[in-house]
Amino acid sequence: MSVAQTVADILNRQKIKATFFLANEKTSRGDFSLDDSWKSFWQDRVREGHHFGSHTYDHVYFVKDGPPGEIYAKPQFGPKAGVMSLYNEASYCREIRRVNERFKELTDTNLQPIWRAPGGKTSPRSIKMGSQCGYQHVGWSPAGFLGDELSSQTHPNQMLLDKASSKIEDGDITMAHLGIWSRKDPWAPAVLEQLIVNLKARGFCFATLPKLDK
Repeated sequence: MSVAQTVADILNRQKIKATFFLANEKTSRGDFSLDDSWKSFWQDRVREGHHFGSHTYDHVYFVKDGPPGEIYAKPQFGPKAGVMSLYNEASYCREIRRVNERFKELTDTNLQPIWRAPGGKTSPRSIKMGSQCGYQHVGWSPAGFLGDELSSQTHPNQMLLDKASSKIEDGDITMAHLGIWSRKDPWAPAVLEQLIVNLKARGFCFATLPKLDK
């Protein structure tokens, strides 16, 4: 969340609505992103007309399929942080739905019925679990990986800007974060607004998720 307000300000200036996938992650100021301390931030984004999906409450990384009807996954946060455990459909659904329950408490608004697996790590079984829970999984396009998780030494901001500006095509879903702990030079303040300007110059418009059938 270190650049969360910066991202919000850029989106407002550029008159773009985004889709935020939420998990209760530890932030750069020592709290968590779904704490009451972030209530006004999320309320403002709701008022602005953005969309919201689940990223699993404790940022639960899929590891591998388990016995029939179960998967192995490892939460990054919460009481079982770092511990690989078995999840059945009910327990995995609970991780997805907990975000909606908390977001409703903060904003009086429900998520869109969509989710994104942490790290993009899935299997057909985990995606089916989410679908049976009522949530459609949304990934991102290869060109839409904007690179803010990568080292700024090997992937400087200008390189990432140039790549995304030229490679993104019609219909691509892009993905970036509201801050990355490990990146020395923050991506969003240097890249996001210019990338939007560049894509607009190529004739692109922008839309929220889920994508609706025409």
